[in-house]
Amino acid sequence: MSGSRRGSQEHGNFWRDNSLTLAFGTAFLLVLLGQALAGHADFNGQLTDDGLQRISLGEYMTSSDFAVDVTENWQSEFLQFFLFIFGTVWLVQRGSPESKELHKIGSESDREQRLGDHAGKDSPRWAGTKDWRQLVYSRSLGLVMGGLFVLSWLAQSIAGVAAYDEQQLRELQDPIGWGAYLAAPDFWSRTLQNWQSELLAVAAMVILSVYLRQRGSPESKPVGAAHTSTGVEG
Repeated sequence: MSGSRRGSQEHGNFWRDNSLTLAFGTAFLLVLLGQALAGHADFNGQLTDDGLQRISLGEYMTSSDFAVDVTENWQSEFLQFFLFIFGTVWLVQRGSPESKELHKIGSESDREQRLGDHAGKDSPRWAGTKDWRQLVYSRSLGLVMGGLFVLSWLAQSIAGVAAYDEQQLRELQDPIGWGAYLAAPDFWSRTLQNWQSELLAVAAMVILSVYLRQRGSPESKPVGAAHTSTGVEG
């Protein structure tokens, strides 16, 4: 009985302890499905207008048109986090919980970061090393975000040129190569409209969190904290 109760508690703790990731992961899949359904209907509408045969949902979800719409959003999100992660090492905003404290500008000391001899028993193994592993691990979050940005940007460009060439052929025009597409207005229009929205969102969050509060959220300062309090989370 006690073992069953303990197992139940552990199962319950898993859902609670991972609820943020699980909730956003589930929401992502639902929204992705919604995008696929809406995009499929819109794409088939365009095919009908052009006098072409409609395609199935499965065919649409494996098409370049769906891939470019998905990846162009992914790459802008990863770019946002990559820039924010590295930018907040050296850049600060007085009064924002999204910023580190003003006197901590820079990569900080080994003691503050619990590196090398200052690593604790519960520290990640590579944090306690004194070679390339520490160098890589101490920047691993930004490097992975940067890598995901490059990969999703590459996927967007490949899917984008395929979708663009497909449209060119429908209009009885010559397709273009990948290199030419990278210099085409279509590619940069898709790319820059996403970049500017992500940068605006980060800038708005950083400055609005100086003066506004959300009780109980770690993205906000405590409700009663002074506007000038920096790097303090609720």
